[in-house]
Amino acid sequence: MNSAHNVDLTSFNTLALPGKAAAYQKITAAGQLTAPELVGQRRFILGGGSNLVLTGDFAGLVLHMAIPGKRLLKEDAEAFYIEAGAGENWHDFVQWTLQQGWPGLENLSLIPGTVGAAPIQNIGAYGLEVGECFHSLTAWDFEKQAFFPVDRGNCRFGYRDSVFKQEGWHLSGRMAITSVVFRLPKAWIPNLRYADVNQELAAQKIATPTPQDVAKAIIAVRQRKLPNPAIIPNTGSFFHNPVVEAAQAEALAADFPNLPRYAQPDGRVKLAAGWLIEQAGWKGKNLGPVGMYEKQALVLVNRGGATGDDVKRTMAAVQADIRARFGVELSPEPIFL
Repeated sequence: MNSAHNVDLTSFNTLALPGKAAAYQKITAAGQLTAPELVGQRRFILGGGSNLVLTGDFAGLVLHMAIPGKRLLKEDAEAFYIEAGAGENWHDFVQWTLQQGWPGLENLSLIPGTVGAAPIQNIGAYGLEVGECFHSLTAWDFEKQAFFPVDRGNCRFGYRDSVFKQEGWHLSGRMAITSVVFRLPKAWIPNLRYADVNQELAAQKIATPTPQDVAKAIIAVRQRKLPNPAIIPNTGSFFHNPVVEAAQAEALAADFPNLPRYAQPDGRVKLAAGWLIEQAGWKGKNLGPVGMYEKQALVLVNRGGATGDDVKRTMAAVQADIRARFGVELSPEPIFL
């Protein structure tokens, strides 16, 4: 393969942070990953760069996953099975499935990134996580020099988590997802668990929404709340919603009755990180060239000219403030390179 060298990665991460890759190769076919010269190199697997904080130069090979393709793999009496290449744009893929009459992913509309990255992060929004619609994937293992399948049961999906993060496979560059298969049930039921979505549909006077109606409502809500990375560089929600023990949630609720909290199956309680950050006064506040977005306190933005160090400085300041005020630890969603 012919790799480019000393490549500027600023345009390959949605926070528009500066940094260069010692080597860069765009992967448009799974077979490229089998090249012998990739063995033994330090690697980083890059998707859409929408969940990445670039902290400087990378002294290794960046493999930019751009494998295209999407198709109906098969169907049975209960579901459609849709396969997509790892490099497909996530939002475009979701809209395509709706156009084909295969609903189920509409609540994940307008999430930035690629299909291949979706199961790593177990992306989620508005009452749905991708793991709920996931069937299987194919990946290349650089150590074993083989393609291998992974089904849903082996993914160990959790809140913004998966076996790929737990084992560090994605960050170490050991494996690269090449394609993903989604299982979309034929018996479609609208997922309207979030008030924002219901309010948007009500404003449009839609009482019985179609999948396209739900997608349009979610797109409208997201566009109101979240900045376009092409205009204001960001990675979407920057912090995980913290999950705490029930006793701690009760104690916080006694002091802060308006604190949004959501009971979890394991008895713990999920808190709204955006609410905590806003109550601490960080909504719209900047620390140098980095700040928290004025319309959604959970979104960290690059106001212009920021570096990875600037992002880490603001992140640490927000974490320290939330820890001091609420006794809650915030952890970042994006990965750091």
